[in-house]
Amino acid sequence: MGNLVMVGGSDAGISAALRARELDPETLPTVIVADNFPNFSICGLPYYISHEVTDWKNLAHRTKEEIENEGIKLLLGHTAQSIDIGRKQISVIDASGRRSVVEYDKLIIGTGALSLRPRMEGLDNRGVFLLRTMTDSFVLEEFLAKEDPKKAVIVGGGYIGMEMCEALTKRGIQVTVVEYAGSVMTSIDADFSNPVRDVLVQNGVTVHTGIGVQKMEKRGDDLLVKGAGGFEIPTDMVLIAVGAIPATALGLTVGIETGVKGAFKVTRKMETNLPDVYAAGDCAETWHRILKKNTYVPLGTVAHKQGRVAAENALGGSAEFAGTLGTQSVKLFDKVVARTGLNGKEARDAGFEPVTTDLETWDHKAYYPTGRKLYIRISADRTTGRLLGAQMIGAYGTEVSKRIDIFAAALFHGATLGEIMGYDLSYTPPLSSPWDPVQMAVAKLESILLPTN
Repeated sequence: MGNLVMVGGSDAGISAALRARELDPETLPTVIVADNFPNFSICGLPYYISHEVTDWKNLAHRTKEEIENEGIKLLLGHTAQSIDIGRKQISVIDASGRRSVVEYDKLIIGTGALSLRPRMEGLDNRGVFLLRTMTDSFVLEEFLAKEDPKKAVIVGGGYIGMEMCEALTKRGIQVTVVEYAGSVMTSIDADFSNPVRDVLVQNGVTVHTGIGVQKMEKRGDDLLVKGAGGFEIPTDMVLIAVGAIPATALGLTVGIETGVKGAFKVTRKMETNLPDVYAAGDCAETWHRILKKNTYVPLGTVAHKQGRVAAENALGGSAEFAGTLGTQSVKLFDKVVARTGLNGKEARDAGFEPVTTDLETWDHKAYYPTGRKLYIRISADRTTGRLLGAQMIGAYGTEVSKRIDIFAAALFHGATLGEIMGYDLSYTPPLSSPWDPVQMAVAKLESILLPTN
């Protein structure tokens, strides 16, 4: 085909370019990248800040040279400023201010997301940070190295907030997390999240929930974080981690329609409402496999898959994005927390009648040393017996993230509880039991759903 252009060089854009090269070696994709960090793992930023990743360059999934060796043209440090749909041209400006035009036949927009800047005073104070880009991480790392802060407040108890609790604690900083909701990690059920709070407290993190932060103000050398109900706490630095919003400014100027949470409306083929223009990744909506509708789930795993689908269709294919289940996991000190499918509130809001059970069990046969506890919660629809969702908490090393993937695969295929009981899962005493904990939880829920005479 002719000119295939991607705007955005993170997960969706690079995945699309690589897929195009796989399908048609004659295609030479161009990727317009606003910064100089193509295909970097933004998910790895907390581990760079913690110094578990000692060199930021190691966060690159692929180096610039490796990407270019795949036959992909990179325009680094080039910002796309406007699109001329009629002429099929993109106006770009480089770091020196020089303007140029990139022509396309098919365009894939993968501009990602931006850190949500909440409506609160003091966001521009020195010592207040966001963390979404490589540049954000360099700014934060420089502050940590030069200022040697002793105290930090993290506003937001989601995945980035939790990971940064650990990262900053590893740097010897006393961390306080402040969350607006009644519990941290609201993607799991509040009454299931007690072990999450426990592990934070056990590692010296102070947790405040049910508090909306209203402002940050300077008081001498300190920052003072103030919230509802008279809440205030002095600190040396603040990290704002309250979520992300889709970066849609470029597409909005040419009339790309938006939907859920302001993300670009797309079909399952990743088509926008404009001819020959696709969108993928954190800037686009996401088809949910259980809810059977578009949602917004800004995850790297989703972006990679959507970019691949967009490229295939841009080259004349008919691929469809299979859909997300919201499968996520996070390491938090010595624990791992994971989820997939719908939690209890999500299931009820979607009109299901979920039946839920909890299981506490060992990760492998108890007679083999070093057994550790797993906490599993699963839900199924009362009417159909189909699995709706799973949540799991366990020690690092108990294969929580891989076990949640068993549930994710079952959800992907719409499995009933009985079908999951038939799965041929591996067993050896140091690693599992004849019935894996996944199936133990399923058996418990199945017994609740059995009809009574």
